[in-house]
Amino acid sequence: MTLSVRIHEHGGPDVLTPEEVEVPNPAAGEVRLRQEAIGLNYIDVYHRTGLYPVPQLPAPIGLEGAGVVEALGDGVSDLRIGDRVAYASPPLGAYQAVRNMPADRLVRLPESIDTQTAAAMMLQGMTVEYLVRRTFPVKKGMTVLFHAAAGGVGLIACQWLHAIGATVIGTVGSEAKAELAKAHGCHHTIFYNQEDVGERVKELTDGRGVPVVYDGVGQATWEASLSSLARRGMLVSFGNASGVVSQFNPGELAKRGSLFLTRPTLMDYTATRKDLTESANALFEKVLDGDVKIEVNQTYPLQDAARAHKDLEARKTTGSTILLPE
Repeated sequence: MTLSVRIHEHGGPDVLTPEEVEVPNPAAGEVRLRQEAIGLNYIDVYHRTGLYPVPQLPAPIGLEGAGVVEALGDGVSDLRIGDRVAYASPPLGAYQAVRNMPADRLVRLPESIDTQTAAAMMLQGMTVEYLVRRTFPVKKGMTVLFHAAAGGVGLIACQWLHAIGATVIGTVGSEAKAELAKAHGCHHTIFYNQEDVGERVKELTDGRGVPVVYDGVGQATWEASLSSLARRGMLVSFGNASGVVSQFNPGELAKRGSLFLTRPTLMDYTATRKDLTESANALFEKVLDGDVKIEVNQTYPLQDAARAHKDLEARKTTGSTILLPE
């Protein structure tokens, strides 16, 4: 038996239920993984609430973890028992101390990256990788706007963009978060709850606007994102932490300067084994080079996942958060 935090229905944080479950032997192509750390991400909230459907109930949620391989299913030849591995990929079920996982969705960890750091960086770090290298490739000298700059994805993005040589404008909700973002490479911060973001971006760019806005917030920042873009700029809408943008007239893109809009997901950018390993290796390189430092600012016991969700939704967290099995 192993500890699993599962949902039997969709709803608020209190539907997260700790319980003991059996873990079967790994099937062909799978490994059994004893997890040492589990990543907390906003997509977990979407699965908990039902915004993103889960295959069936009851079910554990979670898409990110790291640990040690304990057993191999038939046909697994690329991994060995004792290997340290990490993942940020379906199937759901990371909120579990021991789980089975498809071997081709796991990546080996470099010796100098521990499992807690790995669990805090895989989903957020590979998200930043595809956003700034593949969705809209940022070049040295560009100025970009990144919403929620003090969050887990935001802090990694600020560092990565700074290393590229871009000027980073970040939105934040408090002085403390502004200082945190600046300490991680953000050049200018805007208080989204006090200032007109679009006007401030135009001031910082001599009236031009930015070529790209990275927006993982959604409804609350939608208008600000559009109004911050330069002519033929791109809005990269990669999340909806504040709510879904339910209605949008595409004619607005023409009206505001022939803008581009995309709604990418990490899973599409790591769908093949080649894409997955290239993304993970690019992230590992940035971390090992020191360009990106992963900061685990909150830890919770796995059985306290409900409290972790409450803090995440209340914007009490900064940087990365992990859950720790006992």
